[in-house]
Amino acid sequence: MGALATGDAHAGLVAYCSEPAPLSAAQNDRLIRFGAIVKAELERSGASVALIARSGLDLNRFGQRYSHAGVSLKTGPESPWAVRQLYLDCDERRPRLFDQGMAAFVLGGDEPTLGYVSVLLLPPAPAAALESTALDNRHALALLGREYSANAYPFSPRYQNCNQWVAELLATAWRPAGAAGGEMDGAADQRERAQAWLRSEGYEATVFDVGWRALMWAGNFIPWVHGDDHPAEDVEQQIYRVSMPTSIEAFVRRKLPDATRLEFCHTETQVVIRRGWVPIAEGCRAGAQDTVIALE
Repeated sequence: MGALATGDAHAGLVAYCSEPAPLSAAQNDRLIRFGAIVKAELERSGASVALIARSGLDLNRFGQRYSHAGVSLKTGPESPWAVRQLYLDCDERRPRLFDQGMAAFVLGGDEPTLGYVSVLLLPPAPAAALESTALDNRHALALLGREYSANAYPFSPRYQNCNQWVAELLATAWRPAGAAGGEMDGAADQRERAQAWLRSEGYEATVFDVGWRALMWAGNFIPWVHGDDHPAEDVEQQIYRVSMPTSIEAFVRRKLPDATRLEFCHTETQVVIRRGWVPIAEGCRAGAQDTVIALE
């Protein structure tokens, strides 16, 4: 979805799969140190799994700080606290699952001088269910959609974006036997079962008021943006409903009141760590109770 939100929306759409600008040695070092701080806090938490999101493509126009979510696992096929996530394989134009180390995950943002990471720590029982499901390749891959769309509608199996895969993974982990969609059979129906449960539990996607009809038609010429999965009334009103990190966080907070949140940000000179649900101020400005770590 982030490709729709750059300052020049059309240019952002075209550049969605472009190679990022190269980082300087100082920028690379700073981001690696930032990732190490996030990883150290996860280790200190005593958890074995966390929901994680990072800033990336510019979504400020829509009031969205975070664009990309995944599941960080203490023990997994890659390094400790690697992030299991969906990504778009630009060469093949299809979604794939990828385990990415924490340093590489934070390096994936578009702005090397200012970045944010959000972490949700879950109560023991739902955390254990999520960890088991995320590490089970059969479940994780069965939830992988066949076609990617940056603005995928959350209640249609037609397309999928990275955040929708996370939402459906949560549903698969937490959906009790016999819950909504339980009459469907076979791995091909797992996404529909997950979506049915999310709908029954009141999951709400983020609403993007595009406000420019030309963008609603972008799917005619941009292969990773589509509108044919969205309700006709939404398209007519020039809005998209899309799973985003904020959608997932709001759902988890409502369903699991004991979940806790950490937020991290970095500038060129410091890292700020905040505990709690109140976001860090824009520009990575620390509050009185925040932890500040110098990067110089």
